Amino acid sequence: MDTTMLSDAFHRQLLDNLTTAVLLLDQELRVEYLNPAAEMLLAVSGQRVQQQPLESLFNDSKQTVASLYRAIETAHPFTKREAQLNLNNGQQLMVDYSVTPLTGKQASWVLMEIYPRDRLQRITKEEAQLSKQEVTKLLVRGLAHEIKNPLGGIRGAAQLLARELPDIELRDYTDVIIEESDRLRNLVDSMLGPYRPPNLRAINIHEITERVCSLIEAETHGRLRMLRDYDPSIPELIADREQLIQAVLNIVRNAMQAIAGQGDLSAGLITLRTRTLRQFTIGQVRHRLVCKLQIIDNGPGISRDIVESIFYPMVSGRAEGTGLGLSITQNIVTQHQGLIECDSQPGRTVFTLFLPLEPTSGEAPS
Repeated sequence: MDTTMLSDAFHRQLLDNLTTAVLLLDQELRVEYLNPAAEMLLAVSGQRVQQQPLESLFNDSKQTVASLYRAIETAHPFTKREAQLNLNNGQQLMVDYSVTPLTGKQASWVLMEIYPRDRLQRITKEEAQLSKQEVTKLLVRGLAHEIKNPLGGIRGAAQLLARELPDIELRDYTDVIIEESDRLRNLVDSMLGPYRPPNLRAINIHEITERVCSLIEAETHGRLRMLRDYDPSIPELIADREQLIQAVLNIVRNAMQAIAGQGDLSAGLITLRTRTLRQFTIGQVRHRLVCKLQIIDNGPGISRDIVESIFYPMVSGRAEGTGLGLSITQNIVTQHQGLIECDSQPGRTVFTLFLPLEPTSGEAPS
């Protein structure tokens, strides 16, 4: 191939599709370019920070700024390990970064490549979570099979016995056997999650969040504050509308019940925040564009004793809870090739759903 055919637009496309965060600074350390991976990592818009000083992105230290100027002067690249970047939104990142000075005929630049150290840990954690979920699903299905088979025999025997009883009042006992068998069967069915595969079609994520908000506002008679923090530019995703409503509703309802348990529902706040992420990896698959939905509440938080196992069936932080809501939610999200995460501390619990915005193989809008 003739390398002259590789235009500037093609070079920019290459940079835009890198998963490594790339920054280009001029000799005054003003921002010349950010690729999408850098925008996502630093939580900024490349257009907004164009020609802005490096401090508009993050604050590391005066020594780092001096090192960057020295790299320009000496034309020597360097790498810094375990640097803490303090973003303007208050977030802190632990990263490694490499600096390469570039010298032209009339100007000099600095190329920075930033590698978040927590990225590998996050991917490893995701893979472990997905692996645990598969093991749990197999265990639950095996348990359900062993429970439902004898339940059918018990229920059938109780029905036959009811027909043979000479005293109609004795049927109260067989009715109890039948009703409790049905209740246990329904409980096992709930543990298994949705029976049918997702009914996929193109929908907007805000259809889901608005429906959930209206249901919660009706349940609480408007006493619980619901804050919408939406990105209106998010494209449609291919998903099952009813299943996603159920998944999000389970999380929001848990948050509502946790806040209500503190005694004053009107002091509660649940925030629904939507954003897009580029080049995001879920399990072994890298997605070009992902919808990030966060459900944030100011409730008491989740106990550290159970926070690592809240997606398992029958695990609940409330005495009256069944522990099935989050297990069902995770199952639904996984069916949509997505991922769910939880971070909790007293006064702030965040559930984050990552849902691919492009159909995977074999999926298409219906």
